[in-house]
Amino acid sequence: MLKSPYEKYRQSSIQTSTPAQLVVMLYDGAIRFVRTAMDGLSKHDLEKTNLNLGKAQTIVSELMSTLDYTYEISKNLYSMYEYTNFLLVEANIRKDMTKAEEALGYLTELRETWLQASKIAAGQGPEPLSTESANG
Repeated sequence: MLKSPYEKYRQSSIQTSTPAQLVVMLYDGAIRFVRTAMDGLSKHDLEKTNLNLGKAQTIVSELMSTLDYTYEISKNLYSMYEYTNFLLVEANIRKDMTKAEEALGYLTELRETWLQASKIAAGQGPEPLSTESANG
């Protein structure tokens, strides 16, 4: 049973989101967890680091498991997710800020790409570069 109004809102937003919005939410979570882990690393809080890198790894694994291989891009995405997951594991084992930063960079870029793709798919794509008529 959901207890807080925030939990009820969160559950409702998940249930009413499009698949593309859900993917962006997963990226948001992974990015938030990596940033929290990096904060733990900078403060030498190994428990915080381990917990949050583990949560980010779980999200990346979920992204990997939900790929639709009827699309060619899925193979490339799988490779990116696999490498990002490797970086998260290495960051956790070695307590390496550089590996965490690299993983964060990939997650951030992938999130922005998904956000743009979802806008284009919804017909809210980027504005045309030129508004001149075809007859000029």
